[in-house]
This record gives sequence, C-alpha cells and structure tokens, in this order.
Amino acid sequence: MITRSRQVALALTVLLTAGAACQARDHEPSARPAPAPAGTGAFTLVASGGVLPHASVLDRALFDGGGTGYDFRPMLAGAEPVVSRADLALCHLETVIGADGDYAGDPLFKSPPEVAHGLAVTGYDGCSTASDHSLDDGVDGIHRTLDTLDRSGMRHAGTARVAAEGRTAAILNAAPAVQVAHLSYTHGTNGNPLPLGQPWAVDLIDEKKILADARAARKAGAEVVVVSLHWGTEGQEKPDKMQLALAGRLTAAATGDRPDIDLILGTHAHVPQAYEKVNGTWVVYGLGDQIAGERTDARGARDPRGNQSTIGRFTFAPPERSGGRWRVTRAEFVPQLYDLDAGRVVNLGRALDQGADVLGVRDRIRAVVLSRGAAQDGLVMGK
Repeated sequence: MITRSRQVALALTVLLTAGAACQARDHEPSARPAPAPAGTGAFTLVASGGVLPHASVLDRALFDGGGTGYDFRPMLAGAEPVVSRADLALCHLETVIGADGDYAGDPLFKSPPEVAHGLAVTGYDGCSTASDHSLDDGVDGIHRTLDTLDRSGMRHAGTARVAAEGRTAAILNAAPAVQVAHLSYTHGTNGNPLPLGQPWAVDLIDEKKILADARAARKAGAEVVVVSLHWGTEGQEKPDKMQLALAGRLTAAATGDRPDIDLILGTHAHVPQAYEKVNGTWVVYGLGDQIAGERTDARGARDPRGNQSTIGRFTFAPPERSGGRWRVTRAEFVPQLYDLDAGRVVNLGRALDQGADVLGVRDRIRAVVLSRGAAQDGLVMGK
C-alpha cells in the first residue's frame, strides 16, 4: 500500500511541477465548472473539508514562501477552479491562528495567519471554526483566528470573541437578495474546558441549540441554512450511530412545512464519508481533510485515506411557491487528494485527464461517497 501510494504521489508531482507556483487563475476556463445561470435566482454552494496544517504542511508553506513567510496559495491552487467559480464557498479551518512565530502541528495546532489569506485568495467566502482544536491556544487563539479571518475578508461560524457574536449567525450573500446562514458546532474540544464565564466561545453540538439557532437565522432573513458539524469517529469511513441519529432528527425538524436546515456538512473523521439525502435534505457525513499531514493507522502504517477528501457542490434553486424551501437541483462531489510529496491539493478528475495514475484512488473515494445510496437520489461526480 505504501509503495503504491508513493508511486501515485510521484506521478502527481511530475504533473504538478510546471504549474505549482502559478496561481490557479491560469487554469483553462473550459475546465471550470460553471456557476448557476445568471438571472434564474439559483446559486451554487461548494464546501470542502478540514484544513489541518501538521508540521510537514507548515514546512511546505514556508518553502513556498521563498524566505518571506508562509504561502498557502500554491498548496490550494488545485482547488481554485472549483472554489472560485461557485457563488458561495465554505471551508473548515480546523486549527487556530498562533501568535507571531509560535506555530505548531499536532497535538496542539497553531497555524500562521497566511493560511487565512491563502483560503481567501483561493475563493473561499467563509469558514467553519468549531472543532476539537478550537481551544488549542485558549481564548487568545480564538481571538487571533477570528481577527485574522476578518482581515482576510472572510466570514466565520462556530467560535466567538464576545457573547453577542456567539448569538449571531454568520449570514453570507450567495446571490443578489439571497442570504445563506452558516452555523458550526463541534462534538468537543479534546478535553479542554470552555473558558470560565464564556460558554459561547465554542459552539458545542446540542440538538436543541442547533435548531433554535437555525430558526433564529431564518427569522433574521436567511433563505438557506447550512450547518457544519465536527462529528463522527476518526478514521472510520462509515458514519457512526451518533451521526446517523442526529442527522435524522435535524433534517426532520421543520417550522410549518419548511425544514429548519437545508444542508449539513460534516468534518472530523479525517477520511471521506458518505453523502446521503435524509428526509429530503442532503447530509455530507464527512468531507475528509483537504490539507493535512501524513496519517497513520493503529499499527503505525501510513493511511493514505487521511489525505483524501471531497468538495461538495450543490446548486440551489428558488422555491416553487412563496414561503417554500430552496431546492437542491443538482448535487455533486469532487474527489480530491493532498499530495504529500508535492504539497499540493489535487483535483483527481483533472489529474486523470492529464494522465496521472489515480483512477484507483478516485474510484475508492467514489465508492465511499456513494455507499449509502446517494446516486439514486441524483448525486453525481464532478470535476
């Protein structure tokens, strides 16, 4: 397995060498997915998995910075054609931003501020920030993270600096006059207690709170409510009992005949998990990690699944009647790989078009994503 994965990585490295330092706007327009048709009121939303810079990822970003700091733009360039063409793009920043020069990977992650700039340049509009690493550097880490995202022009959901921020949903404009609420929650914080007197600092998964927040966001004018959940069992491709049960209850909740939640996006398992339509609402149990260092299994052997992920792409169309829900008219997943050797995010469909030997990896991700029958509900694989 290790030999095979290294062969794949070397093949990808050769393909990526020529364009690694170029911005992804040099990609051929014909390879880019089109946004929703103008004038229809429809919009496309894309979402990707965890950005989790281990030490090896930090080393690569420092190398790409060429002696002038960290640069995550080349690392993310492979995702830019999908991300930048969407009407709304959401990422998951799993780590906090460290103090000047105080950056580290596992077990207490503290990332350089340049990661936020790299995400913004790639085309992301906002990030979920509630994760089990939200308190890796205490309250100061939360403040630095949100301050940095603010300076990068990105919205954020899941952690807060003050109580009022914790009570307010992030509202993003997906299209003219279309507002999307983004909510974010985590299963826990790796044993780190919530700051004394600041229970709003990190949003923890609580079914009643999630639904109350979703309904409040709807009353505040949100046409679409998206919920990011940091949940599941690490290294497990199948969604666990908690994920299945909570997804069922959240998607069944409605106010009148309108569901309270329109899309659920999962992270934390560190490997791709299934997509499924539950009670008429799309649930991504696990997007996988978009950027992360090498993952090992219980025996200490390299687990290549830890560097595989998907981007979910959903096209929303306006309600068919006043007061109805925005409908997902097209649901897609885009298989990705973070190439450890090249230090680059790779769109596997594009890599196949360029002759890379990644068919087995792409098909394995596809099998996992479709393992709960999503194809029957219209989910398709995109580039």
